[in-house]
Amino acid sequence: MSHDVSPIDALAAHAEQRKDRRAFFKAAVGAAAVGAGAFLVSKPAQAQTLTDADILNFALNLEYLEANFYYYAVYGRGIPATSITGVGTPVAAVGGKQVTFQDSLLAEMAREIAEDELAHVNFLRTALGTAAVAQPAIDIGVSATSAFSVAAQAATLVPAGGVFDPYASDLNFLYGAFLFEDVGVTAYKGASSLLTNKTYLDAAAGILAAEAYHASMIRTTIDQLGGNVGLKASTIRGDTELVSNARDSLDGTSDLDQGIAYVSSGAGPTSNIAPTDGNGIAFGRTTGQVLNIVYLNKAQVTAGGFFPSGVNGTIRSSANNA
Repeated sequence: MSHDVSPIDALAAHAEQRKDRRAFFKAAVGAAAVGAGAFLVSKPAQAQTLTDADILNFALNLEYLEANFYYYAVYGRGIPATSITGVGTPVAAVGGKQVTFQDSLLAEMAREIAEDELAHVNFLRTALGTAAVAQPAIDIGVSATSAFSVAAQAATLVPAGGVFDPYASDLNFLYGAFLFEDVGVTAYKGASSLLTNKTYLDAAAGILAAEAYHASMIRTTIDQLGGNVGLKASTIRGDTELVSNARDSLDGTSDLDQGIAYVSSGAGPTSNIAPTDGNGIAFGRTTGQVLNIVYLNKAQVTAGGFFPSGVNGTIRSSANNA
């Protein structure tokens, strides 16, 4: 999918794309019944013998990223130093800023999510014990070459070389959160099927549920503002389609991702708070696809984007979607 798709074209194509997604998902559900593990493991991982610790450490890297973003937005600092140690050299997250929230309810919601994400970090670290990886280098800063700006440039929310500051306003914060939460849900949906320990699987399902709640909170809040003028598109809902298209351009040829633009139905416009298929089922991404997005690269690489030195642990390579 091209990065230079216009907002109008993106919105016009949305209904047809969703039909394609539903057809794809019906086929995928059938494939999953035959071999769920093969459907959800990235190609690099298929050559590995992954342990539950590998999967949990993969999730821990993502939680480090989310927790630091929200902690900076709410408290103006990264997560506590006691929560980033482990195998390897811990690197404190820098570059974030505190958001001066104008909406008190949004501030409360952000605080709830920040505390939940830190709790996820601490839970996974406890479950992993001495096997827990340290926090890697994380880019949540604000500059023309920061991960947030590069992602916003790819989505055409800002021009090439432009700066996107996710801490500058309530709306910018929501866009930053929208980027993370949707990916987090699909990451847990995909990775949890690889776990073999029932206790870990139950815990992963619980975290997946929490991330889905977070995503729905963010998507609902954006939807309530959706008719307002967007940063690039004519509406905020149109902006979410541009972000969705950019993510789809990284994680493979299938159009899985969904923004928040309304779709037409026999009863009239229908909201799209929950990105599901025709059976109401959410989709998962392979570990490689998730890394494509957080590395901001559709090629098979081991670092970039929000993780400039890569994630820590066994699962480090993105998928080859170039």
